[in-house]
Amino acid sequence: MLHVTEEQVRELLSMDQCVKIMRQTFLALRNGTASNQPRRRINLDTGSTLHSMGGAYGKYFGTKFYTSNPKYGSHFFFYLFDSETARPLAQFEANCLGQIRTGAASGYATDVLAAPAATSLAVIGSGFQAQSQIDAIRCVRDIKDLRVWSRKPEKREAFAKANGGRATETAEEAVRGAGIVVTATFAKDPVIEDSWIEAGAHGVHINAMGSNREQRREIPSRLVHRADLIAVDTVEVARIEAGDLIMAPVDWSDRRIVELAKIEHRPAGAPITIFKSCGLGVEDVSAAAYIYERLAK
Repeated sequence: MLHVTEEQVRELLSMDQCVKIMRQTFLALRNGTASNQPRRRINLDTGSTLHSMGGAYGKYFGTKFYTSNPKYGSHFFFYLFDSETARPLAQFEANCLGQIRTGAASGYATDVLAAPAATSLAVIGSGFQAQSQIDAIRCVRDIKDLRVWSRKPEKREAFAKANGGRATETAEEAVRGAGIVVTATFAKDPVIEDSWIEAGAHGVHINAMGSNREQRREIPSRLVHRADLIAVDTVEVARIEAGDLIMAPVDWSDRRIVELAKIEHRPAGAPITIFKSCGLGVEDVSAAAYIYERLAK
């Protein structure tokens, strides 16, 4: 069984390639040739949590498990298996794997839902997940105006400079007039306001990806109810984890709520669209399978 390091993941899995892999993964979910197991959690009184999720894709299936503690951080691992024989194939150090595939899923959603002419991107947050969001969106849109806001001025300044963008004094300044908006934070309460989102001539697409807990959200209820289309990883996962929608609350039979795998093009006109990303185990499987096949040659 191969042991795959973080360095090998970064070397072999480019963001551009991973966006293509996510496109294939969601097509497989649409066709019924891939499957996903929602995340499960064991929460301890110490604040530590054990998380696990899995899926099957093509010749492979696998599971990711990771631990987290608010004071001591997180540790990610992924195991890949042969779907025909159940033979273990590879063990991954999986922090980078999750970061890249999370960004790539938003990149694919942005390619489907954002206006082709969108060139302005507002990012709320300046952590490692915010970085992968920028990298992925730049794979599918020609971003000419990048605006960044996060709570600590020195961090947002450095992050914006490193990415060729500009830091703003307020979140509102970053968001107003942007064609694409990303929220990538650890916030419990909304970090943007509905009144800041102006559809304009081409519409606005929002990737809300910071929360996968039912009691946390980054976007306000009014914006959720105002959106023309809300894409989710899967409805099954969203009903468990998508605090942005659960706390709105939404009617899960609402036709505006659609699984990303089932969306082939954006709504007509100048829509407001949202991709509420929680993350899927099958995304880890397809990305890990690509790396394994490169290493196993």
